[in-house]
Amino acid sequence: MLDLRQLRYFIAVAETEHVGRAAEQLHISQSPLSRQIAQLEKSLGLTLFERMQQRIRLTADGRVFLTEARALLRHADRLENLGRRLGRGEEGGLCIGYVPDAMHTGVLPSALRTLQQERPGIHVALYSLTADEQFVGLRQRSLDIALVQQPPAADDPDLMAAPLLEDPLLLAIPAHHTLASRQDITAPDLDGLPWIAVNTSHQPAARDTFIAACTAAGFTPDIRLDAPEPLTALGLVASGLGLALIQKSMIHGTTEGVEVRELPWHRESVHLWAAWHHTDLRPVVASFRETVLSHRSSPQAP
Repeated sequence: MLDLRQLRYFIAVAETEHVGRAAEQLHISQSPLSRQIAQLEKSLGLTLFERMQQRIRLTADGRVFLTEARALLRHADRLENLGRRLGRGEEGGLCIGYVPDAMHTGVLPSALRTLQQERPGIHVALYSLTADEQFVGLRQRSLDIALVQQPPAADDPDLMAAPLLEDPLLLAIPAHHTLASRQDITAPDLDGLPWIAVNTSHQPAARDTFIAACTAAGFTPDIRLDAPEPLTALGLVASGLGLALIQKSMIHGTTEGVEVRELPWHRESVHLWAAWHHTDLRPVVASFRETVLSHRSSPQAP
């Protein structure tokens, strides 16, 4: 049986690659921490770390184990949260998985606002996870609803889904750029210009998808920077560092230093879906699902 405390110790050491710093973070001494890691390796029959004079590093097996250990602890935290809420008699509360798009488009905040009005005091736990992690959570029943960029497979025996939002991508241009004075922009106008790609942890293939979409549209982007999320990309555009494709929902009024143009010949969009387990055991889950679906909308025009 795995010891969750040992797993937390292991993750701290793996992330710092230094027993001393990990011990400081965990507020324990180095010797007990080293013993716990050694005991974990012995119980697993696995070498997790390569020991060197100044630092330690994960082995290849250790890196695989780290990924699964993080996932297990996330699930354990959600399970503990659920148990505490059940103990307080809160109908089990709600555990909601989401991707960042669910927040900045306003879909999730609007649904939560309605929930608090209808059920004041209900406890909600939010978990920022990838789509695959959310689907696992739904199957394990540690999540009640998932807000993701793509639905589960149509023939999935456990999960159901419905579209929430189609968020068109617009061209963001530095305000001082020569293209900013033009309303109609063609694909050749963009060829070879410096670009900022959005490559989030929730969409690891986003960069490749972006390049493929540009190529299909007829131009090749010269990617100078990779941004971890759209708001960062928008700020980089405002600083004059390149062009970017940004969701319409991100453009609120006029963003200082940025001009925005629609590209009728480039019809790419970011999608948002709600997914849930086909078996609803608690009325509060079904009720919130309907609340989320009632907030289906299109982003406001810039």
